[in-house]
Amino acid sequence: MHAPDEHGGPAPASPDAYLRELFSLAGRTALVTGGSSGIGYAVAEALGRAGAAVVLVARRRPELDAAAERLRGHGVRVATISADLGDPAAVGDVCARAAGPLGEIDILANVAANNIRRPMAELTDDDYETTMRVNITAPYRLGQHFGPRMAARGWGRVINVGSQQSISAFGDSGAYGVSKAALAGLTRSQAEAWSARGVSCNTILPGFVLTPLTAPAQAIPGRVEAMAARSMTGRNGLPGDFAGAAVLLASDAAAYITGQVMYVDGGFSVH
Repeated sequence: MHAPDEHGGPAPASPDAYLRELFSLAGRTALVTGGSSGIGYAVAEALGRAGAAVVLVARRRPELDAAAERLRGHGVRVATISADLGDPAAVGDVCARAAGPLGEIDILANVAANNIRRPMAELTDDDYETTMRVNITAPYRLGQHFGPRMAARGWGRVINVGSQQSISAFGDSGAYGVSKAALAGLTRSQAEAWSARGVSCNTILPGFVLTPLTAPAQAIPGRVEAMAARSMTGRNGLPGDFAGAAVLLASDAAAYITGQVMYVDGGFSVH
């Protein structure tokens, strides 16, 4: 309770205290897939620095360990799980192990993805199946495991990271576009299932972001400049651009935001 002010009423909370009430993630635990680099790491760092303990999931152990050390340098409690989310057994292992080191998972951030972008006529069955396993089946299975557990506790957040291909087709969207459109649909289904029990579920939709995932596109002469020109901000996205959106959607402030696509794209989608 705040001390009385000079008029006898409770003194107003300080700005810092008010912001903590809205956005602090202290006492929460987040699971972030694809958390060793790019948007995934930026989301993990943002959630951790806002107070959450973080379980990082990524394929490559050296990059995973390096990311964990960076988080510890910010004072974040962190655990790691090395897993290829294209392997159903590995997804099951994540489900089984994630809640062990740092407590029950309160926030699930599905950021991991592959980006096979061949023309439709050149896509193989393996391209399609690999893309679906990583980009939509793994988020579905992780949601099916953690979402009901969040709902049973009366609080939770699911944050799925989509793509411009969730809403439009360009640049050989192929199977990648199918998977990212499906991810936005999955978010709506999750929101319908769990929102009434305190679990908000939303999609963050990036523009063209300079990350290792987009390195093949960045290597095409003129592509980086063309994508920047398409954005209303005149630049491409950077991983740090997603920190604020991640903290908002993971916080108590997002209790009434659910089933939505949040565009964090510099105006790319409307330009």
